[in-house]
Amino acid sequence: MRAFARLGVVAVTAVAGLAFASPAFAHVSVQPEGTAAKGGYATVNVKVPNERPNASTVKVEVSLPADHPLASVMPQAVPGWTIEVTKAKLAKPLTLHGKSITEAVGKVTWTATDKGIRPGYFQKFPLSLGQLPEDTDELVLKALQTYDNKEVVRWIEPPVEGQEEPEHPAAVLKLSATTDDHHGGSAASAEPASKSSTGGEHDGEKAQAHDDSEHGSERWLGIAGIVLGAAGLVAALVTGRRRGNA
Repeated sequence: MRAFARLGVVAVTAVAGLAFASPAFAHVSVQPEGTAAKGGYATVNVKVPNERPNASTVKVEVSLPADHPLASVMPQAVPGWTIEVTKAKLAKPLTLHGKSITEAVGKVTWTATDKGIRPGYFQKFPLSLGQLPEDTDELVLKALQTYDNKEVVRWIEPPVEGQEEPEHPAAVLKLSATTDDHHGGSAASAEPASKSSTGGEHDGEKAQAHDDSEHGSERWLGIAGIVLGAAGLVAALVTGRRRGNA
């Protein structure tokens, strides 16, 4: 009986330890500040977590969708990173504010000038996007994440509705219904990127607190489920032992 009890304690402890040690299965994602409405403008954050315990992320490349080109893509300066905006010729010109646009941003690259994104941390890279298309419900942004050990992770697999999430999913920006205000649903979306940095420190702290709380809740729910499952296994073992003795 004592041996089974010890086995149960060890099992619960081991499973709980694995739950704490397991990665959060995070990946590169894109999240709007406020809303990203069709036909409008939006400020979004490309969120890049570091998934490696012994390497730092030193380069992030995000490709904008060629099938839905955006006439305006403006990055916000990020301390410790240089930014390169690459444009490409359009097969079909766009019209923005009465002007014909023959090229659009195809890729934005952030390169670390210091230590980059260290293990256990994530970084947000703000972008002002517009005019958002009206003929689709989402934009797929493919990303390459480079570590200082030369490893490159390609987040380029578009998720498919009704199927399991791919191993390296691309970031997806969901677009809401068209609104009367084509500048988006938040004050930050209606301002140029250079102005959105005002008060950005406090906004970033709030966003980070929200993200930490969200992921923390998910992590604790997962751990609780695993521990309860282990406890059930131990109870079954103890019951089986008692029946055997009887």
